[in-house]
Amino acid sequence: MPQIFTVLGARPQFIKAAPVSRAIAEAGMTEVIAHTGQHFDALMSDVFFEELAIPKPAYNLEINSLGHGAMTGRMLEKLEAAMLAEKPAMVLVYGDTNSTVAGALAASKLHIPVAHVEAGLRSFNRRMPEEINRVITDHVSAFLFCPTQTAVRNLKNEGIVNGVHATGDVMFDTTIAAVARAKGRSTILDDLKLTPKQYSVATIHRAENTDDPARFARVVAWLEDAARSTPIVMPVHPRTRKLLSQSGVVPAGLTLIDPIGYLDMASLINQSAAVFTDSGGLQKEAYFHGVPCVTLRDETEWVETVEAGWNRLWTVPDYAPRRDIPDYGDGKASELIASLIRAALEA
Repeated sequence: MPQIFTVLGARPQFIKAAPVSRAIAEAGMTEVIAHTGQHFDALMSDVFFEELAIPKPAYNLEINSLGHGAMTGRMLEKLEAAMLAEKPAMVLVYGDTNSTVAGALAASKLHIPVAHVEAGLRSFNRRMPEEINRVITDHVSAFLFCPTQTAVRNLKNEGIVNGVHATGDVMFDTTIAAVARAKGRSTILDDLKLTPKQYSVATIHRAENTDDPARFARVVAWLEDAARSTPIVMPVHPRTRKLLSQSGVVPAGLTLIDPIGYLDMASLINQSAAVFTDSGGLQKEAYFHGVPCVTLRDETEWVETVEAGWNRLWTVPDYAPRRDIPDYGDGKASELIASLIRAALEA
């Protein structure tokens, strides 16, 4: 069976890749993983490979802590060399990071078909590097695996209709498995002396919030206000930790902790009263756990969560009426993606 070359680099991609890699192996296909090193801290990287049983990367590129251009350029160079050595039949990328677009560009320039998991998402804010990464990746991909019908429509509006598949959301697959595993392994609520449903969870990491000191101050002030009614636990991204240290800000009412593994995070969200985040992945994970979310951004690519009343932007005073979101599938998106990949490789 021809080989699949998978590019990973950041926490959200590890989470998405776990069930897909498992499904690829179960379908009898061969996968080689390249880890760009975009997230390099053990608590942002290694722990996810261990907890989610992701195959060990064949390539560790160790590219991080650079500007967007330098980081993407170095990834492109090293991924191209790895692809030339491996000669894969397909390159698989996830999400919207610099690792995603570098993998997609390297493959497309080598005329290797690109498959994009989580294709078609749009915030329609071109100031976000993630949005640029999404658009470029989708337009060079041969296979586009969409988590929602909205994503399918977004691609159609951009003239992309070939190779588009509505698969459901692979993060739902991961969440289902993680909740069961976390019950037997995670002790984070006891460690932090938390009472279920008596605390909220927050994360801040996106450049739109951390690169603008005035906006970052507004986000912190908003969280401090929210913490007056419910204590907030915030795993702190390295970029955010550095910013807090430089500014001397000590957010009132927030318990700041180091980044945590996926099982601990799943347990923390599952028992929380609310989630406050600028992360696209956590917006969905909150819904999967049945927890309301407030998105600390001015728009979201996960419009279904807002329309279904599980999520709202921080600039909006209240939620829409609440309902289920059938688009995300039945927890078997990864199996469908693996079967579509196998069919394409056998064609």
